[in-house]
Order: sequence, then C-alpha cells, then structure tokens
Amino acid sequence: MEICRQLPVINLRLDQKAAFRPATVRCNLLNPKETGKLSIGDQMFVLGMGFVGQFFAADLKNKGWAVSGSCTSVAKKKKMEELGYQAYVFDANDPQPEILEILKHHTHLVISIPPLKGLGDPVLRHKGLVESVLKDGRIRWLVYLSSTSVYGDCGGAWVDEDYPVKPSSEIARARLSAEEEWLCLGYNLGIAAHAFRLGGIYGPGRSAVDTILKQEPLSKGQKTRLLKNYTSRVHVADICQALHASISKPSPGKIYNIVDDDPAPREEVFELAQKLVDGKFPGRGKKLYIPPERAESVVTDKSSRGEKRVSNARMKNELGVKLLHPTYRSGLQSIIDKMDSSLLPSSQPGS
Repeated sequence: MEICRQLPVINLRLDQKAAFRPATVRCNLLNPKETGKLSIGDQMFVLGMGFVGQFFAADLKNKGWAVSGSCTSVAKKKKMEELGYQAYVFDANDPQPEILEILKHHTHLVISIPPLKGLGDPVLRHKGLVESVLKDGRIRWLVYLSSTSVYGDCGGAWVDEDYPVKPSSEIARARLSAEEEWLCLGYNLGIAAHAFRLGGIYGPGRSAVDTILKQEPLSKGQKTRLLKNYTSRVHVADICQALHASISKPSPGKIYNIVDDDPAPREEVFELAQKLVDGKFPGRGKKLYIPPERAESVVTDKSSRGEKRVSNARMKNELGVKLLHPTYRSGLQSIIDKMDSSLLPSSQPGS
C-alpha cells in the first residue's frame, strides 16, 4: 500500500546540521505483520562479519537460517566458508557491483561496519549505487548497528532514544550521520529500517576476564574508559535477542538503545573480573588497577569520558526483550564458567 510517511525526528544540537532534512516521502511500506513472518526462502546478509556479526550469524544458522556475509580479506573469507557461511570480500574503496547485486537476493540485512575516520560509513560512500541495487530487491528488514556514543557527554543523566544527541568525536558524528542515512534509505525503498545504539559490547573472548587473562597492558583508550563513572554495556547474546525480536516485531524508522540494566563503572567490572579469575585460575591474571595519583595523567579532558546512563526501556517495552545478562555480573560469570584452563595462554615467567 502506498502511503506518505514523515521521516523520523532526530534530535540535534543547535549548532549541528542534519545529514538529511525531514520531509514527507512517498514510500511503498510493507505491512509490519508481513515483515515479521519467518518464511521459506528468508535469507540474512551480514555486512561486516566481525565480533557481533559472527555471533549473530552462528545464532541464525542454528535456527535454520541461510546466512551470508561480507569480510575484508580473502583469508577471512576462507575462515567464514569453513564455518559454513557464503562469504564475500567487500572492498569499500572499490565495491564491485556484483557484490552489491548479491544483497538484493536476501530478505534481511544487518549493517555492522563501523565508520572510518575521514570517510564516514564506507558503504554509504556509494549510496546511489546501493539504493539502485536494492530498490528492486527482496530486502524487507534492515538494521544499522550504531553506538550510544552519539549521545556524547550528558553529565551522568539517564538518556533514552528521545534525548538530544551531541556526539563529540568525529566517529560518533559519523555514526549519527549513518543512522540518518540508513533510516532515510529504508523509507525511500519501503524497507523496515532500524538503528540499534549499542553499549560497550562484550562476550566470550572479548571481556574484562579475557583482558586480564591475556596479561596485556591496557591501551590509553582502555585506561580512559576504566575511569568513567558510568559505562553502558551489553552482552553479545542480548544483542542477538534484540535483533531476533526486531525481525519478529519490525517498527520502521525506530531507534533502540541496546544496553543492559547496570551502567556500572568499568573499574567495578574489572574488580569482579579479577576476583573471578583469581578464584578459578589462581596466579593466571595480571592486575589492572590504576592508582588514583595516575588518574589525572590518563584523563585530562572530562568531555572525553562521555558520561551518561543509557535507558533500555524502549527495547524491553516494545521489543519484549528479557535480558539474559541484565548486569555485567551474570555476563562475566557465564564467560568464566565456560572457560577451560587448558585453552588459556601459558603463564609467562615472573607473571
């Protein structure tokens, strides 16, 4: 049915320009009930088979989906194929039309490619080509995986999806621009498009427990995040839950915060991770505590800390997501419970 829809309202700072101007657009929108049905022939394409992309692809595959995805090298392509996925090398600097043509034969699309400094969203650099390819395709649902960094520093306030965004970094501004453009593209093509603002992502192989066990020194960025008063995060398994819920209950143009219930400081998270490691693998973990006198040398600019507490009420109320890991406590416990000491890196002399 052809109807007129108003593009979603994006709250911007007074000195910030939108990537597109809200306008009435004529769209052939699909019936949400139809887009929510899982039918024979449904196929998922994951643009960017990184940590989240691979986890979600495995989850989909276990549920009987046909899954394809993109990666950035032939070596990664081979690895993806060994795991049972149809994989394609996608070069954002020189996208091959035949690769984009493959997208049109899928019904669902996850965009999990981060923006590049100085370039923005690498896929949307070729927006005209992408739009021309997808306009006659089968895709009826898509989601752009964004970040809660688009809110910037909110002085520790609780923020929901209607809170004014004020990204302070180039990458965060690029995230916001990509959100707007993917939502706009979805409306123009009659695709149920969504944006998920993810908190700090963790899971098996990528957590405070893993960082301690690897015994590697923290980077400056990690030390900075370690000193934040609040850090919103989410377990990768709960990201998958939210994605499945959105597929079942599509809501074109909607933005969702995907975070857990406890925006605890990262220092608190590492304290628990240290206890868990010491309890299960005594002597195997390197303590990562930063003395108070070193704090000023690590963080000199308060705005770089991006203080905020992110609300997940919309995710719960509208998508019906019941978190597997509502706090970092259950998330870290589940990670270490599944660890086998025989698979840990060997202890270094004197460690």
